Amino acid sequence: MAAVAGCESHRVVSATPPPTSSARPSGTSRGGVATLRRKIASLLVVGFRGTQAPNWIIKAVRDGLGGVILFDQDLETRSVRNIRSPEQVTRLVQTLKDAAPGRLIVSIDQEGGRTSRLNPGNGFPATKSEADVGAESSASATRDWARGLVASLTRIGVNLNYAPVVDLNLNPDSRAIGKLGRSFSADPDVVFSNATDEIQAHRAAGVKTCLKHFPGSGSGAGNTDFEVVDVSDTWREVELAPFQRLIQAGLADSVMAAHVLNRQLDPAYPASLSTATVTGLLRGRLGWRGPVVSDDMQAVAITRRYGDAEAVALALQAGLDLLVFANQQVYEPRIVEQTVDTIADLVRTGRLTEERIEQSVARVDSLRPKR
Repeated sequence: MAAVAGCESHRVVSATPPPTSSARPSGTSRGGVATLRRKIASLLVVGFRGTQAPNWIIKAVRDGLGGVILFDQDLETRSVRNIRSPEQVTRLVQTLKDAAPGRLIVSIDQEGGRTSRLNPGNGFPATKSEADVGAESSASATRDWARGLVASLTRIGVNLNYAPVVDLNLNPDSRAIGKLGRSFSADPDVVFSNATDEIQAHRAAGVKTCLKHFPGSGSGAGNTDFEVVDVSDTWREVELAPFQRLIQAGLADSVMAAHVLNRQLDPAYPASLSTATVTGLLRGRLGWRGPVVSDDMQAVAITRRYGDAEAVALALQAGLDLLVFANQQVYEPRIVEQTVDTIADLVRTGRLTEERIEQSVARVDSLRPKR
């Protein structure tokens, strides 16, 4: 498709005029640096090791961390990470919520099939994959499947599920989508109908969802966790259809931006760091006004080229709101402090404004559980 309006706009976000007082840094409000840091922390979701909450994550939660993400297995150690049994992980989640001064986001990837952090290995029911559900082509079966997924989430206190995957299965050999059975279908109608049933089951239980991976990664071959994935020659505009239809139907709670490089949309930046793709296409043409969530900000697809700090800067400039750090590719207990420092410095130097941070705070608030 033709380049979307705004593809030229990886420009510096203008800062507000510097305060006359030298007592506070440029770009910060009268609320002060501490208030700004809490706002920034509220935009981060972080993973951690342990079936019990380590001290550093408890402190981060007490200091205003936006959310946590749970995993069954640790990528580096190949051992149990957060989930050993339903009873254990329920206690873990409650401990984290008790530590939070506000409404903590507790998130997970529970797509069904192979991408299920809650599974028979840690005491939860087995679930069919999206591919199996889509192939069955039964609305009643999809609803039953979705209610089963959601029952496991509500059992332990999860309130944000990074699902459904609405990528089209255009490349069955994709190491990220097709081979893992993560797509309902190559047919956008099948994807839309099944995703609709899944989202409605989540909403009935008070669990938020996240459409992924915008603007579509089902035609790619690789996995952005471990490599740069370029879909420039394979991506088709029809891949936007499930996102657009779900947004227009009022069924989106959040949208995840993929780390894929798609030069049809932006000649320079991957989707997750692209103003043209996030602000121009998703917010502009598709009309999305809610929160945009990052894929793992520690993924090789972006850290290898841009480095940690620059990737964060570009993501926020592009229009992302909630930044996810799985702490799987690398494990960094200081990730919250380091990222808050990075973003606070972007505000101090005028590359971002505090108003821009506040926009994301307001959007992310819609993902938090009701009081």
